[in-house]
Amino acid sequence: MKRIAVMTSGGDAPGMNAAVRAVVRKAIYHNCGVFGIYRGYTGLIEGDIKELQLGSVGDIIHRGGTMLHSSRSEEFKTVEGQLKAVEQLKKHGIEGVIVVGGDGSYRGAQKLSEHGIATVGVPGTIDNDIPGTDYTIGFDTALNTIIDSIDKIRDTASSHERTYVIEVMGRHAGDLALLSGLAGGAETILIPEVEHNMDDIIERLERGAKRGKKHSIIIVAEGIGSGVDIAKDIERRIDLETRVTVLGHIQRGGSPTGFDRVLASRLGAYAVDLLLADKSGVAVGIEKHKLVHYPFDEVFSKPHQIDQQIYDLSAQLSI
Repeated sequence: MKRIAVMTSGGDAPGMNAAVRAVVRKAIYHNCGVFGIYRGYTGLIEGDIKELQLGSVGDIIHRGGTMLHSSRSEEFKTVEGQLKAVEQLKKHGIEGVIVVGGDGSYRGAQKLSEHGIATVGVPGTIDNDIPGTDYTIGFDTALNTIIDSIDKIRDTASSHERTYVIEVMGRHAGDLALLSGLAGGAETILIPEVEHNMDDIIERLERGAKRGKKHSIIIVAEGIGSGVDIAKDIERRIDLETRVTVLGHIQRGGSPTGFDRVLASRLGAYAVDLLLADKSGVAVGIEKHKLVHYPFDEVFSKPHQIDQQIYDLSAQLSI
């Protein structure tokens, strides 16, 4: 394989730039031409493709977002769009593509593979909802952003003796809510993977109030619904002044942590190694600190799971 390309797709995540840097420099190290596909699958269809050099990825490892930009493409979901993309790749002599993104990006990469283009997926999403890897690029940075926000909100909550409901991202996965809630000392954590009971939440708040507790933090994963609705339900049931903070897209931004930079560098370089070894239709990951790869079909078939022991621990420590 003499020419490969790299692209970022879907929602941006801190560490994507570190992954792109690793792909480019690892490819050049092996005397392989490397191209950047800009604006995800939309840019691929339109031929927004440029050759990258060592200097193209200089001074980006510490930057959030993605230098290649990103988008979501409805056209690529059609066979016609996919064939346009394949034609653009053949026009540039590109034999393999590394796609950094989440579940939707992986499904696009699988379509390219079915059309004869070698593909490898790299997990880049703050949601940590990709099976086949313990961590996705961007998760650790987003987690620390949330924890910092919880710490700041707790200062206000304690000063004004209020209950704060904090809604965090994560799509249909509760990893961000669970780990940030445990690290931030939240009294209640609501996640999609575990059914919650509002009576239990109210009982916990009342129990805390009886022992003199003046404030509480409740973390709500967006996958279960609106934090605003949860707060309204609490105020209907109990006489507690409640405020809501929806952290939103602040969780996606910022300079990646050291963990995310190292993770992205390892996964990006590993993806190049796999392409050069004629592997295709696979996604890379890290499990128990070891680099692994699985076929896309196997990744899609695995359900996302939380660490039940961590959830149980959070409940035990929030008594």
